[in-house]
Amino acid sequence: MVLVLAVVGALAWGAIGRVQDLAQKPAPRGGDRAVPVEVAMIERGPIEHRRTFTGTLDPKAEFVVAPKVSGRVERLDVDLADTVTRGQRVAKLDNDEYVQSVAQAKAELAVAKANLAEAESLLNIAERELQRAEKLHARGVASESQRDTATADQLAKQARVAVTGAQVIQSQAALEGARIRLGYTDVTAGWRGGNDQRVVAERYVDEGETVAANAPLLRIVEMHPITAVFFVTERDYTLLRSGQAVTLRTDAHPGAVFEGRIARIAPVFSESTRQARVEVGIDNPELQLKPGMFVRATVVLDRVEDATIVPEQALVRRDGSDGVFVIADDGKSVSWRVVEVGVHQDGRVQVIGNGLTKQVVTLGQQLLDDNSAVSIGGRMGNNTR
Repeated sequence: MVLVLAVVGALAWGAIGRVQDLAQKPAPRGGDRAVPVEVAMIERGPIEHRRTFTGTLDPKAEFVVAPKVSGRVERLDVDLADTVTRGQRVAKLDNDEYVQSVAQAKAELAVAKANLAEAESLLNIAERELQRAEKLHARGVASESQRDTATADQLAKQARVAVTGAQVIQSQAALEGARIRLGYTDVTAGWRGGNDQRVVAERYVDEGETVAANAPLLRIVEMHPITAVFFVTERDYTLLRSGQAVTLRTDAHPGAVFEGRIARIAPVFSESTRQARVEVGIDNPELQLKPGMFVRATVVLDRVEDATIVPEQALVRRDGSDGVFVIADDGKSVSWRVVEVGVHQDGRVQVIGNGLTKQVVTLGQQLLDDNSAVSIGGRMGNNTR
């Protein structure tokens, strides 16, 4: 038993030493031993630099309907999600007080006109008296003071005609104002610009409520076209321009892609977020997109029509330089090629350099050096995109 134990111990000690030697031995790089690798084809074709931003949808325009006078809401002619035409009446206020104000203004105007007629009649009498006084004074029958009295009376009557005439104008203005206020009890949606039809987005009051002047009743929005808003940092700001094409997706319509173009780019950055606002115009004839929805906006920032493209896994950084291992013509060794990295897209990358043809190593590069022997264990991506 002692002998058996001694033999087992010796074998175990030798196995441990062998494992330690293997663990300390560096991985083979180069030399005659072929390193198993996986490869992919080097492609030629277009590639795009895309960025996706998260944003929200805003109506292109909105209009808050508010009455110009106070009163009780007698009737609402539209409700949430109803279509409204420009100039349409959307609510009616109780107008009893305003009807009475019109009637009172009419009566005051009639009184003012009657006063004017009386003043004009008295002026005619005063002018005839003045003419008689001047004739009598010329013949020496009337004194100078009598003529002066007639002149003063005529001037007073002229002043009274002017005052009553002004009162007529004032009463006419008051009547017109009363009529205008009466018209304000029919609340209309009279926005400017944009389409002739919009949609009621919010209702703030119910029938029977008493509202003050300029209190909001309804919020009406224009949904075609609609605006997507997102914010960008300084890194992407200089790559954007007005008119740039944008594709948008939303969770409300999975699989659907909406097209738009950048309409406006803010000329300043927010001091709190250090981001700039970007607005995208989108046609929305079927009203599928609704204000308030979240969207993902993808913008093509750059496009190269004829690029050399490799998988991102093929890139290796050695001695401060980016490069790839290219399979030699015999398929048994590799060559190290330093490259300049360009546009990235969906796991692919544009590379610029010499000798970039056929295949590159995508797995096993950590074991390779220039001219290392390889054995190709898999070929990834003979397809092109």
